[in-house]
Amino acid sequence: MSDQIRITLPDGSVREFPSGVTSLEIAASISEGLARNVLAASVNGTVQDATRPITEDATVTLLTWNDPQGKATFWHSSAHLMAEALESLYPGVKFAIGPPVEKGFYYDVDLNGQHFSQEDFKKVEDKMLELARQKNEYVRQPVPKAEAIAYFEEKGDPYKIELLQDLEDGNITFYTQGGFTDLCRGPHIPNTGFIKAAKLMNVAGAYWRGDEKNKMLTRIYAVTFPKQKELDEYLYLLEEAKKRDHRKLGKELDLFTFSEKVGQGLPLWLPKGALIRERLENFLRRAQVRAGYSPVVTPHIGSKSLYETSGHWDKYGEDSFQPIKTPDEGELFMLKPMNCPHHCEIYKSRPRSYRDLPLRLAEFGTVYRYEQSGELHGLTRVRGFTQDDAHIFCRPDQVKDEFKKVIDLVLYVFKSLGFNDYSAQISLRDPENKAKYIGSDDLWEKAESAIIEAAEEKGLPTVTELGEAAFYGPKLDFMVKDALGRKWQLGTIQVDYNLPNRFELEYTGADNQKHRPVMIHRAPFGSMERFIAILIENTAGNFPLWLSPDQIAVLPISEKYEDYANDVFLTLQEQDIRGYVDLRDEKIGRKIRDAEVSKVPFMLIIGDKEQSEGKVSVRRKGEGDLGALSLNEFIAMFQEQVKP
Repeated sequence: MSDQIRITLPDGSVREFPSGVTSLEIAASISEGLARNVLAASVNGTVQDATRPITEDATVTLLTWNDPQGKATFWHSSAHLMAEALESLYPGVKFAIGPPVEKGFYYDVDLNGQHFSQEDFKKVEDKMLELARQKNEYVRQPVPKAEAIAYFEEKGDPYKIELLQDLEDGNITFYTQGGFTDLCRGPHIPNTGFIKAAKLMNVAGAYWRGDEKNKMLTRIYAVTFPKQKELDEYLYLLEEAKKRDHRKLGKELDLFTFSEKVGQGLPLWLPKGALIRERLENFLRRAQVRAGYSPVVTPHIGSKSLYETSGHWDKYGEDSFQPIKTPDEGELFMLKPMNCPHHCEIYKSRPRSYRDLPLRLAEFGTVYRYEQSGELHGLTRVRGFTQDDAHIFCRPDQVKDEFKKVIDLVLYVFKSLGFNDYSAQISLRDPENKAKYIGSDDLWEKAESAIIEAAEEKGLPTVTELGEAAFYGPKLDFMVKDALGRKWQLGTIQVDYNLPNRFELEYTGADNQKHRPVMIHRAPFGSMERFIAILIENTAGNFPLWLSPDQIAVLPISEKYEDYANDVFLTLQEQDIRGYVDLRDEKIGRKIRDAEVSKVPFMLIIGDKEQSEGKVSVRRKGEGDLGALSLNEFIAMFQEQVKP
C-alpha cells in the first residue's frame, strides 16, 4: 500500500494525502471553517463518516447541512441522540428503527407500558440538548454477529435481535455516543455538539415492521437543527403552511368540496373553483394554439384490450379501478388511467406522411386511478383528476427540437404563474432493474440522450435520478419551490420510443418506406387538481388578478347608492371584469373586511361623492386606498394589471 493516496475533489482538483486520512482532515486542509461544518462525506459515491479513514485513491465530496445527504446524516444521528435521551428518562425502553425522513426523523420504541404523550416532549428535548452539549463522538465499531446478539439479549431488546437475524456476519456495526450504543450501519456526524436545537413534533402508533399482527410501538417524530434560528424559522413556516393549507382555504373560499356519497378522492368543483380551472385551461389552450397543437377529446373509458396493448394493464392494473363488465360476453372496459393510448389510436386513424409530422395532439383529459384511501390528500392525491395532456408524434430527427419547444412552454407557464424558483430532474431507468421497463436498450439510450442534450442546450439546472423513469421511457420532471421553500414536482416531459412500437404506429418517409414515429408526452400543469392545490398554497389564496374568481367587489355604503353601484357593476361586466355588488344591510367597514377575507383584489367603494362625480373609491387588497377614479381610469388600470 502506498503511503500517499490521491483525492479528487468535486471541482476536479486532485490532492495527495497520507493513506488513512479522514474527510475531516481533508476539509481542514482546505479551511478550518469548512471543517467545522462537515457532517459526512461521499467517498467514491458512498456516504460515510467524516472521521473514517480513507486508505486508497478516492473521489470525495464533503457534505454539509446544505446537502441533502448531509441533512439525512444529521437527522439520523439525532435519532440516536433522542434514543439516548429516552433511555435515560424511560428505563427499560426498547428500540426498533430510527431513520431520517424528509423533514427530521422518527424512532419506533417500545416504552414497556410507560406513559408518553405530547406533555412529555419538553423534557425529552431538554435532555437531548443536555446530552448534545457533551459533544460526545459517534464511534463506529464492527461487531461479530454472535457478540451483537449477546449484547442485545443482555439488554432484553427483541427488536434489535430480530433485525440481526437478517444480517450477515462481517457486515454488522455498532455506533456509540456517550452512554448509548445502537445497532447501525451509519453514517453519523462527528459528534453530538453539532446539534443545537431539537423539537419533538408528533407521537403516533406504528406496528413493528408494518405488520398489524405484530406489537404496536410508539413512533416519535422529531426534528433538529444546527442553529436555534433555523428551528424557529422552520416552526414559523409550519404555521404558515397550516394557514395556507389548500383544504382549509378551498373550503373558506368556496373553491371545491368532497362528498362521501360521490366517493372518496373525487373532488366536486364549486363555481369559483371551476372558474379558476377554466381560466387556467383557456390560458394554456391559447399558448398551445400558438405552439401548433391540435385539440382532441377522448372518452372517459376504454376497452381493456387498449391498455393491454399499451402495457398499462400489466404495470398498473392492480392500481386501477376494476374493469367494467357489459351485457356482452367477455366485453370489458376500464375507467381511463392514461390518455396516451387513446391518442395513439387517433394517430392511427389514417395514414401519416413524414410531411404530417410533428403532429401535436392536446387534451384536458380526465383519468382515474384507484389510490388507497389512506393516501388520499385533498386535491394533491385524488382518484379522478384532469391532466393537461398532449402527445407529440414526430420523426426521430425532430425529437430534440420538439423537446426543447416543450421546455419553453413549461417555463412560460411557470413564469406566468409566478413560479420562478425551479430545477429539472432527469429521470432515467434503473440500470440494475431493467425488468421494470419495456423496450430495448438501444431505444432507451436514444431517448435518454435526447433529454440530456435538450436540457443542456436550454441551460436548465438539472439533477439526475436513476430509477425514476416511467415504465415506457425517461422523462424530465420540473421541481418548483413555493413561497414556503417547499419543493413540488409539477410539469413533466417524457420521450417514448415504446408505445409507437406496441401500437404499430407508422408514417411514410421521404424514401417511401414505413417508419416508426417517436412520442413525446408532456403536461406543463401535470394534474389540474394538484396544480391548483399548489397554487392555492403558494399564493395563500391571493391569486393573480387574471385568475381571481371575484376580481372586484362593489361596496355601496348604504341603500341610497345601490342603483349607481349596479350600474358600475354592469359597466365592468361588459369589460369582462368579474365580481359582485354587496347589497347587504351592513356597515361599510364590515363589507370591506369580508371582501378582504374573501381575498377580493379590488374593492370599489361608493358613497355620495362618488355617485355625484361618477367615480369609485378604489381599495387594493394589500395596498390600501388608491383614491377616487373614474370608471374609465379604473378599467385602464385594471386591464394593465390583469395580464398573465
